[in-house]
Amino acid sequence: MPRATSERFGHSHAPAPAPGAKKDRDSTSGKGALNPIFNTAQFGQHILKNPLVAQGIVDKANLRASDMVLEVGPGTGNLTVRILEKCKHTTAVEMDPRMAAELSKRVQGKPEQRKLDIIVGDFVKTELPYFDVCISNTPYQISSPLVFKLLSQRPIFRVAILMFQREFAMRLVARPGDNLWNRLSANVQLYAKVDHVMKVGRNNFRPPPLVESSVVRICPIDPPPPVAFAEFDGLTRILFSRKNKIVRSNFQSKGIEQMLESNYKAWCAQEEKLIPADFDMSQLLGQVLEESGFAESRASKMDVDDFLKLLTVFHKYGLHFA
Repeated sequence: MPRATSERFGHSHAPAPAPGAKKDRDSTSGKGALNPIFNTAQFGQHILKNPLVAQGIVDKANLRASDMVLEVGPGTGNLTVRILEKCKHTTAVEMDPRMAAELSKRVQGKPEQRKLDIIVGDFVKTELPYFDVCISNTPYQISSPLVFKLLSQRPIFRVAILMFQREFAMRLVARPGDNLWNRLSANVQLYAKVDHVMKVGRNNFRPPPLVESSVVRICPIDPPPPVAFAEFDGLTRILFSRKNKIVRSNFQSKGIEQMLESNYKAWCAQEEKLIPADFDMSQLLGQVLEESGFAESRASKMDVDDFLKLLTVFHKYGLHFA
């Protein structure tokens, strides 16, 4: 599985500009309306204020009385208090110490206090405890790292109900042939079944973000496919660099041929295989693509099984991507 990093995706989850503010390039800079109590913009946080939406998200998790729950970005606890009603224990990971203190105060002296642990810190860098279910109103700047960190978690959890920026969510659930089908879609769907659960309008948050949101359900495939993620990701990185071009043309770059040849020679050395004197990487690549049957295919129309079949033929000839 990939290493979780703090790369940003698309538009920032920034607050809406003040009424009458000029709409320009700086409109997503986080200088608009702020939460009156907490500087939520610092961590890209927007508090979910609609109780019906909060309850709907928790209901979609189908929590059991025996469940251990992980919540990411609990904020002031509007989701947390509903989660605690239905599960055995909840661990909440919160970046902002002030938010964590507010959440702690909210359950202080109540029976729910014994069922809640709060970890103050960066989710991407936090060692996670065991959990059955993950629920998150995700700070958008950690959307991709959060998904891949969850999918690399062992033991495998049962389900995750996660809120994301609408466009990011639609990429997660995209299918071959969709405009949004891309490398992210394929890499996530290699390890999980992903469904769109609900749309959440921007006015359900305080302060409202500039973008619409969506909630998705992620159910990991158990057991996961026996393929090294670095290999699969290396292949999809090449194919989706120009997803509407045929597969053959994506492998005609000199840099890609050199990378594959270097990896091939390393593999031969490891396997103690002699490299033929007349070895030609271009010729071998052509042979692999013809044998796979995908030479004239396009990544925009190929599904996860197609990528796995293509990768299997590459490995058959000792060609690796990592």
